[in-house]
Amino acid sequence: MQKKFALTNKAAWETKAYQAWVQFHGSPNEFAQTLKKDPRHPLRYWLKYIGNPSGKKVLNLLGSHGKKAICLALLGADVTVVDISEENRLYANETAAAAGVELNYICSDVLDIPNEETLGTFDFVLMEFGILHYFTDLSPLFSLVSRRLAPNGRLMLTDFHPFARTWMKTKNLQYPSGIYFDDTIKEGEVAFAKLLPEEERYGLGKVLTRSWTVGDVITSVASEALFIRTFEEIRNNEGSGCPEFYTLIADKCNVPLAPLHP
Repeated sequence: MQKKFALTNKAAWETKAYQAWVQFHGSPNEFAQTLKKDPRHPLRYWLKYIGNPSGKKVLNLLGSHGKKAICLALLGADVTVVDISEENRLYANETAAAAGVELNYICSDVLDIPNEETLGTFDFVLMEFGILHYFTDLSPLFSLVSRRLAPNGRLMLTDFHPFARTWMKTKNLQYPSGIYFDDTIKEGEVAFAKLLPEEERYGLGKVLTRSWTVGDVITSVASEALFIRTFEEIRNNEGSGCPEFYTLIADKCNVPLAPLHP
C-alpha cells in the first residue's frame, strides 16, 4: 500500500508544483531575496530547540520547495533535503542558488533513499506541516529518523494536530471528518492546488492520505528509542479553544529498552 501511496503522490506533486510556488512566492530569485531579509522568521518554531544552526548538519525530510532548508543554510547549517517531487527540487535549488547557499537536495521517496547509509548522521532531523498523512505506517519513517540521527541528535516534528483535522475548518484544514479515530485511506486535492487560479487547476492529480491520532504519533516516535522531550500544542491564529498544530521534540537515546510487552 505504501508503494501505491508514493507513486500516486509523486505524480500529483510533479504536476504544476513549480508553477504554484511561483504563483505564491514569486520567482526563485524573488523568493530568495525575501528569505535573505529575515531567515529566522520561517524557523521560529524550531530555533529555540536548535540554538545556533551554524555548522550543524540538518536533514529536512519531505522538505518541499526548500523554504526552511534554505533559511537554515542562510544561518550556516549544512542541509540535506529529501522530497519526492522533481518540481519541488527544481524550485528549491534555483531559490538556493539565488540566495547564495547550497542544498544537497535528493529527489526520492524518503523510505527508499538510494544508498541511504552514505548520507551519514545528522544533528537534527526536521519534518514539518502536512507530512505524516502520506504514510500508511509510521514505524518505517521514524526508523529512518533514528538511523540518520547522530547520538543525542534531535528530531523536530511539526504537523497539523489530529484534533484540528477532526474538528476544525481553517485555511489549511478544509474538511474535518468529525471522527478522531478515522484511519481510512482518502483521495484528495494536492496541497498546492489552492495556490493556483481556478482555471489552472484542471488536470491536477489527486493525493492519497490517511490520518493519525496523537497516540499513534507519540508511540511511533518513542518505539524507535527516540526520547520525547516535549509535545507542544499550538493554538490557531484565530484563538479558538483547539490546537491547530503541534511540535514534538525527541532526542536519540542509545540505551537498551525492555520489551513493551515482555
